[in-house]
Amino acid sequence: MPKIKVLFLCTGNSARSQMAEALLRHFAGDLFEVFSAGLGPQGIHPLTTQVMKEIGISLADHYSKPVGEYMGKTHFGYLITVCSAAEERCPAVFPGISQRLHWPFDDPAACTGPQDEKLQKFREVRDDISRKIQTWLAEFQKDQR
Repeated sequence: MPKIKVLFLCTGNSARSQMAEALLRHFAGDLFEVFSAGLGPQGIHPLTTQVMKEIGISLADHYSKPVGEYMGKTHFGYLITVCSAAEERCPAVFPGISQRLHWPFDDPAACTGPQDEKLQKFREVRDDISRKIQTWLAEFQKDQR
């Protein structure tokens, strides 16, 4: 059976969507083919890479991608927006999407202050995304039975 494709969408594809892509692949790569993109890709934030590495997940093969790379070209079982700006700016009709979900998370890259505060915010968002994905996976697997 082919894997269900999931696209995580954010504005910059620099933090939240990258974390979500890596975490879903980590927890359920056998069920899903996972992608991420941004409305205006900005490159992966260095703290994103650092906090994912802290939990043993490498982003070495990741890069920021524009949503146009996928829009209307690939069928996704799920489009999951991870920020309010992406939810608002994403077209109401996104060709090739079966289900659309909105999981808003704070933007860790918007955190100002000392480096330790920024790092803590990236960890908090990473952990929030991890919990949301694990909860969603449990519900998904329950529904599949």
